[in-house]
Amino acid sequence: MSSVQIRPFVRADRDQLAALVNMHVAAVVPGMSASVQTVLDHLEREPGEFIVDPWVTERVTLVAVRRSRIVAAAHLLRYGAEGKVDETYRGAGEIRWLLCWPDSPDAGDCLALACLAQLARWRVRRRYADGTLPVPGVYGVPRQWPHVRDIYARAGFTVTGRTETVFLAVVGDLPRPGAAPAGPLTARRSLGVNGTRISAVRDGETVGHIEVDTNLGDAARLSRWGGWADVGDLWVAERHRRRGVGTWLMGQAAAWLRLAGVTRLLDYAEAGQDEYAAFLHRAGFIELTRTERGLTAP
Repeated sequence: MSSVQIRPFVRADRDQLAALVNMHVAAVVPGMSASVQTVLDHLEREPGEFIVDPWVTERVTLVAVRRSRIVAAAHLLRYGAEGKVDETYRGAGEIRWLLCWPDSPDAGDCLALACLAQLARWRVRRRYADGTLPVPGVYGVPRQWPHVRDIYARAGFTVTGRTETVFLAVVGDLPRPGAAPAGPLTARRSLGVNGTRISAVRDGETVGHIEVDTNLGDAARLSRWGGWADVGDLWVAERHRRRGVGTWLMGQAAAWLRLAGVTRLLDYAEAGQDEYAAFLHRAGFIELTRTERGLTAP
């Protein structure tokens, strides 16, 4: 193979970088992609990460080029070593994401070595790796990216965090609002912590709620965005569980999302949340991916 040049990202790379990002996105979330401007903005800041992003003190984006083609790219973050920075991030460096065309693993390996060299120049105390891209539902290292996982492994990163499952439902296929289970329920809508909250109220008592977020960060600038939302929270009081309240709430949320023109709904389950995953399957969700989080290197 021809040689690979590793160099800093320049603005002229933007179209090729966006194409590389969107090909990785498309393998995980169908119909989702990011505009060139969204990708460029992401290299400068992540406004959705309102707690962690202010801790970042330096950002570097590197590309691997072969015969004028960008075959791999990586975005690195350096976190502050003092002040309000949480201990987990204090003095840490992170490969926020590393992407590579599957036919160029050697370029990915060269880029990973360049990333480690950059982290060494920063003299970071901890080294993290991830795959968070500027679109909903793509983070960690999804199972659809075995080439990326292998590059990280060869660079010395191991999974020390958790595995999460990402689910997707077509809103039109979700349950329709039906009769309240086990007695009358009233739906009350309010502002929640993670979006619009729809509560199930019985005799003045809130027995459960669901929150749906229709403002997914840079979603307004996502190309091919047909109306996406995710479930920010679904809770049912212990003594009212397994009585259909969760399904009723999902139906109420689906009716509200249809009025908003939302067509796709994302949700998530951590390892061990088997009952919740089963509930999502019954409600009409499909599993998109399982993604590994918390990659670290010594």
